[in-house]
Amino acid sequence: MKLGLGLDLYRGARLEVPVEKVRRAEALGFHSVWTAEAYGADALSPLAYLAAVTSRIRLGCAVAQLAARPPATLAMHAMTIDALAGGDRVILGIGVSGPQIVEGWYGQPWGRPSVRLREYVDVVRMVLRREPLAYDGEEFALPYRGSGSTGQGKALRSILHPNPDIPIWLATGGPTNTALAAEIADGWLPMGFGRNGLEVYGAALDAGFARRDPARPAFEIFAPCNVEITGNVRAAIDARKPLTAMYVGGMGSATHNYHREAMARRGYPEAATRIHELWMSGRRDDAVAAVPDEYIEQSLLAGTPDRIRAQWTTDDWQTRGLTGLIVRADSDEALVLIADLTGTRDAMA
Repeated sequence: MKLGLGLDLYRGARLEVPVEKVRRAEALGFHSVWTAEAYGADALSPLAYLAAVTSRIRLGCAVAQLAARPPATLAMHAMTIDALAGGDRVILGIGVSGPQIVEGWYGQPWGRPSVRLREYVDVVRMVLRREPLAYDGEEFALPYRGSGSTGQGKALRSILHPNPDIPIWLATGGPTNTALAAEIADGWLPMGFGRNGLEVYGAALDAGFARRDPARPAFEIFAPCNVEITGNVRAAIDARKPLTAMYVGGMGSATHNYHREAMARRGYPEAATRIHELWMSGRRDDAVAAVPDEYIEQSLLAGTPDRIRAQWTTDDWQTRGLTGLIVRADSDEALVLIADLTGTRDAMA
């Protein structure tokens, strides 16, 4: 199993890139390092920075928000960073975000996210393949011929000769976009993937695989995994509940909240509804308390090293159907332990 290192730089009021931690992960055989964005620090600039201070580890965004950039712009960022990094290192993770951010932060219409996502990937790949950018889609049309157009736009092709096969992964939760990921993407970034992940998402994945071009490379699935070496497992679980409650309860609206839907889909519909009700009524401590321990533990390895080793086996991490984990860990000991459990250090030897 491959390992990625997850960086939550987008959450901070100040931007501090943990260079030594990333270098340590690289030395331990980690496959990749992953950044994200919301409505603060962007996902791509830190990858350019990390490209200069690392040599092998792949540089992924989980995710770049679709509404933040036209598809040609995202392709330009990706191919530029990949070139700076020496080539074949960037992984382009894309997600649609939600209406609150799309319309509130980026000033873009929510529209039809599944159609937009498919067409967005089409255009990004056209840029990477240096094809003339002529595209007549429902959500994207190039050259632009709409309101205010001069009619002078040309179907241009990239001046830079990039790696045409920069991998594109999709972050999805619902069945329609999960099927889309299996059909057109090189990898999938689920919002969560417990022991029953294939049971929850299998039908959507199979529907997409049935339409997939057999010439496409093997499909990757990387899910989040928190690793904490501690003598207080209760505290480790409780420490993760406030963020979960905020996302499930308040990140979105009554009609659009992918985190709430993900919790429901993964077997906790009553808890998801209750957390949302409590959060929206201002009872945030109660919302935190309503987060089920078991939900947190689906993506958590916590305890002594011996307990974590036992969890690794009893919780079926190796047999969930994943090809990789995006690890969040605060200690070097935790990074070493997960590298030993997955064998990445052996692969580096």
